[in-house]
Amino acid sequence: MADYEDLFKQMLVLEKDLKDKIGSLQKLFKNLCKHSENGDIKSWSRDMGAMRAYLKEQETLMEGMQNQVDEFGIRAYVENGEFVEQVLAYCERLEVDVKGEYPAYEIFPFRVRVDAENLDLYLDRKRVQCLRPLSFVQDVKASRDKLLKAAFDPRSFAKELAIAYDLMLLKLNQGKSSTSPVGDIYLKNLYTLLTPMRRFRRDYDQQSFAFDLARLYASEVRSVEDGRQFQFGPSRKINKSIRILDQNGREQYLATIRFFESIPNDPED
Repeated sequence: MADYEDLFKQMLVLEKDLKDKIGSLQKLFKNLCKHSENGDIKSWSRDMGAMRAYLKEQETLMEGMQNQVDEFGIRAYVENGEFVEQVLAYCERLEVDVKGEYPAYEIFPFRVRVDAENLDLYLDRKRVQCLRPLSFVQDVKASRDKLLKAAFDPRSFAKELAIAYDLMLLKLNQGKSSTSPVGDIYLKNLYTLLTPMRRFRRDYDQQSFAFDLARLYASEVRSVEDGRQFQFGPSRKINKSIRILDQNGREQYLATIRFFESIPNDPED
């Protein structure tokens, strides 16, 4: 079974040798220029010969590196599924949540797609030139951790959801006020209302919405400034649900949200 880490170790040895040869060549070049300036043609001829020898050695090393890559067979590595298999293995090892089936996966909150034909990897809509599984998973984990540390105001986000919720209820009631303005609204419908134009959805896709839902879900906020509380609900229709990870890394499926007035407790006699 092909393993990119084996190729990487082999390349490291050749890269070190090549680096040493390049360093020696640079020193010879400086000497060559000095000999030319001083008119020391004898030393110049000697170092020119040494440079030619180093250049031949460099060419041999580069051919060896190319042969290593060719023998590894990067196309077969991707097309045969070994690349994806090792990506999934590193996700498990580094405790990075992943779900899906070839060629599309969700590494929350990102979407990953493998384009085997063109040897490309996509992280959301961005093409990533990385076919080393360990490096890719480490980068995704670092990006996820960076998002988790980014500033987020759960109360502000809950307020935006409440506004969209009220507008959706009004739309469902055909513009008429309801005597009971409470109901379960699909979160995906609220997302559509929050991003009415396609260009908005490019800047704030459904995965970003899911990530904000996850951070709200993990927060202690369960009410908005007008006093209403809210709760999330499930659905039997999985396509209506949005998958998130809670604060403990467990997957949850949120489908609906409901905003409602809290019922005061009965006073004690």
